[in-house]
Amino acid sequence: MTESMIQTLAVAIFADESCLGNQFQGRANPGGAAGMIEYWTGDRWVRRDYWITEPDTTNNRMALRSAIVGLGFLRKSPCEVRFVSDSQYLVKGMTEWLRGWKARGWKRKAGKIENLELWKELDRVASRHEVEWKWVRGHAEHPQNEYADYLATAAAKEGASSHGLIESGFGIWLDEQRNRRDRFIDYLELAPPP
Repeated sequence: MTESMIQTLAVAIFADESCLGNQFQGRANPGGAAGMIEYWTGDRWVRRDYWITEPDTTNNRMALRSAIVGLGFLRKSPCEVRFVSDSQYLVKGMTEWLRGWKARGWKRKAGKIENLELWKELDRVASRHEVEWKWVRGHAEHPQNEYADYLATAAAKEGASSHGLIESGFGIWLDEQRNRRDRFIDYLELAPPP
């Protein structure tokens, strides 16, 4: 099942990024950005995945792209979005730095803004919604964040993009983690609080 847009008002997006070969100088560093969009229909969770790749990039660029692409799939405006990422660069940028940059004409107090065009694009896309930006520690057994990392790393390694939203493989991935690795045994999929 392929969907091009999500048409609901309250969603969560769990996103992550990957950049391979950051430790090497003088060669291309392929990257991936990915996410899982999740929402409650009244009786079940609906989840859709997305991922993109760039042949030569940075973790910070891909963190921004994970948000730009994910928020771009939300058709209704404004949506209430809980955006969860392990990128402090992304979360601090949107919650602490952006307002000051804009007030100073898109300038930092000390030097230029790295990835300025992506920040401007993210500001434009995010401004259509009510977004709560939430940071989680990476690789700390947060199932949705770990799954987004899995998608982003695969995108970077394979140089592949999902070309839109696809039905999520989170349930299959979660079962595999539980069965093979004894991870996330205590994770319960509960209905959201009323």
